[in-house]
Amino acid sequence: MEAASIAHGHEAHGHHGEEHHGPIAANQSSRVDSATLGMLLFIISEIMIFGAFFTAYFFIRVAQGNPWPAPGTTVPVAVAGFNTAILISSSFTLHWAETSIKRDNRFGLRAGILSTLLLGATFLFVQINEYVHLGFAPHDSAQATIFYGLTGLHGAHVCIGLILLSFATIRSFRGHYSSHEHRGLNVPGIYWHFVDIMWIVVFTAVYVI
Repeated sequence: MEAASIAHGHEAHGHHGEEHHGPIAANQSSRVDSATLGMLLFIISEIMIFGAFFTAYFFIRVAQGNPWPAPGTTVPVAVAGFNTAILISSSFTLHWAETSIKRDNRFGLRAGILSTLLLGATFLFVQINEYVHLGFAPHDSAQATIFYGLTGLHGAHVCIGLILLSFATIRSFRGHYSSHEHRGLNVPGIYWHFVDIMWIVVFTAVYVI
């Protein structure tokens, strides 16, 4: 009888131990969720890559004093300016989508994210068309190499952004987002706003100054 009582006590203690020693929640030291933090760290690394290209650009123009663009070549400022307006507009439509879902306005979400996707695709199409009609190739001069390098690097980031926005658009039309859960839109949105801001810097340095 006493042995059974002891065994029962151990069994009860074992069950209690299992409940007490269950999976422990991960300690999150940052107030930023992991997905957003990961995107921010990724963007920091991308800024460093752009910084390397800008270093080469300013070395050619400032340190060596070479004319920009190379003699006998021109860059289409008007076309790039039009393209800049397109990309800036895409940030506003994305902001529309982000604010709409916070109010559970699904029409605004879908219209905003789809408009952003189409504007981004238009920007990329115009840039490719610009390359076709430029009249110079990357290997023609150091200036041409930097021009294609900076604008092409940004174009690659636009492609990545469009892929992310495509997934967000599909999820938006499937009703995956709500006012309580929309990180799947916010994280690509952070990246897209970064792409837009970076283009303003590239446009100003390469086409305007």
